[in-house]
Amino acid sequence: MKNEELIRQKMEHEGLPDAAIRALMHGVKELMSERKMTIDEEELCPVPQLPNWEDLVTTTAEADSSLLGQMVIIKLNGGLGTSMGLQRAKSLLSIKPGINFLDLIVRQVCSLRKRSGCRVQLLLMNSFSTSADTLNYLKNYADEGFDRAEEVELMQNKVPKLLRDSLAPVSLPGHEELEWCPPGHGDLYAALSGSGRLEQLLQRGVKYAFISNSDNLGALPDTRFLRWFAESGAPFVMEVTQRTEADKKGGHLAMRRADHQLILREVAQCSPEDLPHFQDISRHRFFNTNNLWIRLDILRDFMLSHDGVVPLPIICNAKTADPRDPQSAPVYQLETAMGAAIQCFPSSQAVNVSRERFFPVKTSSDLLLLRSDAVEIGDNGGIRLAAECHGIPPIIQLEHPSYKMADSLAALGLPSLKRVTRLRVRIPWHFEPGYPLTGDVDIH
Repeated sequence: MKNEELIRQKMEHEGLPDAAIRALMHGVKELMSERKMTIDEEELCPVPQLPNWEDLVTTTAEADSSLLGQMVIIKLNGGLGTSMGLQRAKSLLSIKPGINFLDLIVRQVCSLRKRSGCRVQLLLMNSFSTSADTLNYLKNYADEGFDRAEEVELMQNKVPKLLRDSLAPVSLPGHEELEWCPPGHGDLYAALSGSGRLEQLLQRGVKYAFISNSDNLGALPDTRFLRWFAESGAPFVMEVTQRTEADKKGGHLAMRRADHQLILREVAQCSPEDLPHFQDISRHRFFNTNNLWIRLDILRDFMLSHDGVVPLPIICNAKTADPRDPQSAPVYQLETAMGAAIQCFPSSQAVNVSRERFFPVKTSSDLLLLRSDAVEIGDNGGIRLAAECHGIPPIIQLEHPSYKMADSLAALGLPSLKRVTRLRVRIPWHFEPGYPLTGDVDIH
């Protein structure tokens, strides 16, 4: 039996939708075609100046209730945050006393509903690892209907790990859970289509989607930008921001030399010899925040005309079947990035946004900043820098290994950071609550 058929049968037996199977088979065919998986520097041009978010929203009126009723907010909520020592949904991590990521997301949606008088839709793309935790916590918001899976949950698919030598799905009797891996957030399109959510939303008159990571607390839906997006006619808009030295490894925006189409290049798609160009922030100046605006009706029509898939570039990760056992079978884990869909729509656009729309929590350093007085939370669930920061977030570097995990911050303590430009901690330390720090602080 051909390996493609083995993959299909395995996914069908698991109950995965046809859209997910088609998406993976597209990736397998790309891998089998022996086409290169890299995007070479010689194929690219740097992106010239882009429209600025502030210029667009300050000249655009607020969206009215009719337009807000046509928007869905989608949050990618599939991560456990294991790199920070977490064993449950990362969005349950506390960022202020009594407030976690999910609380802010719900607050944002409720604020829009109150202002507009219409039921702005929220979808959380959960994984099998985060679904139960998330829905259980959302019982706190049962009165607003956020606890009903049929209303708020979009389930992420999973895909089989493939043996490197044959591309057959790996088999691990007794450890079947290790046979599967997440498909990356590019799975969003297959999840929307295969679950029937895409058609349901369109039937309800919803055609504008704002999508972001649940751990990016700066990604507040902006009603002025919604109006601009609707009036622009663009099928796809990516929010990008200026790269800094801290962003050298993140996916950057580029322009394809052959046709000047905007594309996204991830570091996994970069050859070793091109890495210096990839990391040159003066050449490739913009990186993807993963805040996207998508026209759902155009997305549906595009998928219908492309065999039910969004043909995203494949990111091929070489792993072992059991990540804890380097002697276990060598496998590939195939992923896609949802932002890469920018190359699928000729009239797609990118907009340059301020860093305040990109406040991710990937490390304990990020978490310390958010918990500090340098960051404030508004009544609408948005976050902002304290006035003393003058629009520039402090750089936090917790470099001692003892501060890798989120729960280690209790021992460090929470100083005042709103007047700090940089805090570097290289040894075990303890700050008294609110201890005032100023300027460039290096604890060593």
